[in-house]
Amino acid sequence: MDVQKVRDTTTSILMFPWIGYGHISAYLELAKALSRRNNFYIYFCSTPVNLDSIKPKLIPSSSSSSSSIEFVELHLPSSPEFPPHLHTTNALPPHLTPTLHQAFAAAAPRFEAILQTLCPHLLIYDCLQPWAPRIASSLNIPAINFNTTASSIICHALHNIHYPDSKFPLSDFVLHDYWKAKYITADGTTTERARRVRESFLYCLNASRDVTLINSFREMEGEYMDYLSVLLKKKVIAVGPLVYEPREDEEDEDYSRIKNWLDKKKASSTVLVSFGSEFFPSKEEMEEIANGLEQSGVNFIWVVRFPKGEERRGIEEALPEGFVERVGEKAMVVKEWAPQGNILKHRSIGGFVSHCGWNSVMESIMLGIPVIGVPMHVDQPYNAGLIEDAGVGVEAKRDTDGKIQREEVAKLIKEVVVEKTREDLRKKVGEMSEILRRKGDEKIDEMVAEISLLLKI
Repeated sequence: MDVQKVRDTTTSILMFPWIGYGHISAYLELAKALSRRNNFYIYFCSTPVNLDSIKPKLIPSSSSSSSSIEFVELHLPSSPEFPPHLHTTNALPPHLTPTLHQAFAAAAPRFEAILQTLCPHLLIYDCLQPWAPRIASSLNIPAINFNTTASSIICHALHNIHYPDSKFPLSDFVLHDYWKAKYITADGTTTERARRVRESFLYCLNASRDVTLINSFREMEGEYMDYLSVLLKKKVIAVGPLVYEPREDEEDEDYSRIKNWLDKKKASSTVLVSFGSEFFPSKEEMEEIANGLEQSGVNFIWVVRFPKGEERRGIEEALPEGFVERVGEKAMVVKEWAPQGNILKHRSIGGFVSHCGWNSVMESIMLGIPVIGVPMHVDQPYNAGLIEDAGVGVEAKRDTDGKIQREEVAKLIKEVVVEKTREDLRKKVGEMSEILRRKGDEKIDEMVAEISLLLKI
């Protein structure tokens, strides 16, 4: 690619997400939305293993948009203990998480070389690499932050920093003691890891030029976005929900088998159970969830994943003894991967038992499916609280010791899918889905206008 020609004839944007799959997938959908507009050329920068994983999802609406996105490899420092195929958070063994963060930070000089070579008009960066906007500033390249989390959790964090002694003004959500123990020490201060993440987020948010982009939508988070704008003293632009929507002709052999099973189930009678690709329930949690599913009597598809290095484990090892035999034809248990979007679109799906990762929440709402939340970590408890407040899902509350309760899981699945006593959820999420589909790519218009103002084009 002739870099000078790209710069002279189009507006070039380098997109640089954090190397977690949930971040990368949202950035890719934004890249695709921008590439469908005239005069935008997108450089998409990540590690080779991540780029290889998303190439199949680069299915443009036209050949011209396909040629408007170019993948750029960022090579992290490697070692025998940390080879290139581990340069991603996807199923990364937990003990290597600090190594990944250190390697990513150590790659800053290589990223600077990429910026110097490509010289894009604009950098769009994530919230876990504060060195990226610093480097861009040193090269006189404008930089905008795109945050892939909900605006509500950012509001909570910033409010607690600016007004630590005042009540949060937008909801009565209170973090469960179990989650406080994960993020907050006994004396009330944040844990060291949480402090570092928070400082990184704050810097990245504040370094953004004039505006901040959020993968969300005003129909659910309008009040939070307005308050976030006040806290940041910046304009907050909703560009979501950015979710991958598979085409009908993408169905492969794996989905055909699943579809054949789903076709035999009644409409809205089945739940998809999936907890993402980066967090894994403990054996005890798996047992409670399994027993909750069994007690509910519902049909379900359960996607069971294992961390890297444990892929050879059998499904039977992860589930209670005799579980698969007892549930019989009511269940399909799938190992490692299943086409989530295709499954959620199927007429037989009536609910999504989810960890409440933000991308999964967005996808479920976009497809009109209520969420039964079983949050595991990080922002997921906040997301679960948000979907309850918004009336598009429910959260399976843990007990006072922070343990998942099988009775709670079974009760909520019954209410949403079996007994149909929570039709209010289905109606509300259906209404939101319809609004979002009508709006289409309108969400990108405001962003394009702001980019034009910033770059004076």
